[in-house]
Amino acid sequence: MNQVDLLIRGARVVSDHQIIEASVAIDGEKIVAVGRDELMPSAREVLQADGLFLLPGAIDSHVHFRDPGYAHKETWKTGSAAAACGGVTTVFDMPNTNPPTGTIEALRMKQKAAESSYVDYGIHGLLGDDTVGHLEELVDAGCTSFKAFVGNTFGNLPAPTDGALLEGFEKLAPLGIRTVVHAENSSILSRRQKRMQDAGRIDALAHLAARPVVAEIEAIGRVLTLAEWTGARVHIAHHSAADSLFLIREAKRRGVDVTVETCPQYLLLNTDHSDRLGGILRLNPPIREPRHNQPLWDALMDGTIDMIATDHAPHAPEEKTRENIWECDCGFPGIETQMALMLTEVNRERASLMDYVRWSSVSPAKAWGIYGKKGVITPGADADIAIVDMQRSGILSENQLHSTSKISPWHGRPVKGYPLHTLVRGKFVMRNGELVTETAGWGRSVKAIQQMPTPRPQNTEHYTDAILSTPEGVRPTAEPRR
Repeated sequence: MNQVDLLIRGARVVSDHQIIEASVAIDGEKIVAVGRDELMPSAREVLQADGLFLLPGAIDSHVHFRDPGYAHKETWKTGSAAAACGGVTTVFDMPNTNPPTGTIEALRMKQKAAESSYVDYGIHGLLGDDTVGHLEELVDAGCTSFKAFVGNTFGNLPAPTDGALLEGFEKLAPLGIRTVVHAENSSILSRRQKRMQDAGRIDALAHLAARPVVAEIEAIGRVLTLAEWTGARVHIAHHSAADSLFLIREAKRRGVDVTVETCPQYLLLNTDHSDRLGGILRLNPPIREPRHNQPLWDALMDGTIDMIATDHAPHAPEEKTRENIWECDCGFPGIETQMALMLTEVNRERASLMDYVRWSSVSPAKAWGIYGKKGVITPGADADIAIVDMQRSGILSENQLHSTSKISPWHGRPVKGYPLHTLVRGKFVMRNGELVTETAGWGRSVKAIQQMPTPRPQNTEHYTDAILSTPEGVRPTAEPRR
């Protein structure tokens, strides 16, 4: 083998099933060898990584980089810088920007904004009543996937009607394209919030009271019913409640193609933190009571929940600290702190590093059809690597975030385990804990490498397109009277 660009020596390489001592050779954008050091080629640069761990770069399938439309909250450049400094090498951005990513024109605006990204990316298009008619066009134009806001959130996009959701699934099932669903019942949320506001409740816990667990249970059940009937692939975003896990377990048992994410905030925070954090904690779904934390951990461990995402949702500090909870914007930044938070829990022996790689890299890569190129450290894969020091300790600080949003519920939290270096397709985007600023714009769309498994659409004879194309004069046979 000829001389390669980079050789990483002395580290331990982590997959979802083993940890091995090995050197890793990188040439151009690809990993070209993983194995014993004496078998490695010579390299133009050698990184001695004794005592460190090489993880596949994290894949965060739920971020809001706010551009276009809300650049004062975040841009692709600042959001992806935060990703790079958090060991995240691929992100999937949500469509509730302004304009929403539901037209070709809006998609082109987002693709233009993403040209400044430090990390690779996918783009979720919007599935709504107004977009169902051109989902295929959005796929052809570069959308990797879709998002349906069944529960309302920032941007106040109208929830798709059940009819539009069903028709959208009918269109996407034959394509094998997965739809992310914000699964809360919008009717319940809006009615209860109005009742709370009319009663004068403006405290932080009023937000939780307006979004009860039953809203998540009902919406997940409805989404899974439509997905199972059509054969569509779905992804439940930011799963927050213990009570709705049974629906996921049963659906997976029946073979429904559903993947599920949760976020560090639902694993590590609860209403006991409300007095101290107030409106900072306002997000959708809400931070819930302490009883929900451990069941979500258990669901990660047993595979009911597939992956970790962050729902990175930045806002200006003044938008998060208003006295009236209904005037505090929903969400907070999380992409830069996720890995340190989760590695800390690994150090506490709540999970293994192999578990973490499964949640942060392998499962999302498989869900979005990019596994093999992403999510694994093996010859032929993109050289997307987070090099972490499991012994490094520190205190998280919102003032040091690379996000525009300098407000975080994790401010002041001790952690142990940090990413020191991040490589995206063979290039350092973070080195020795510092952003490599000249790599802005290195990120590329993952659409070109996306390879979803063979679709399994169901009940296609009852799809809307099928019933609209019934030949003239042919009518379905009437059911016999009973």
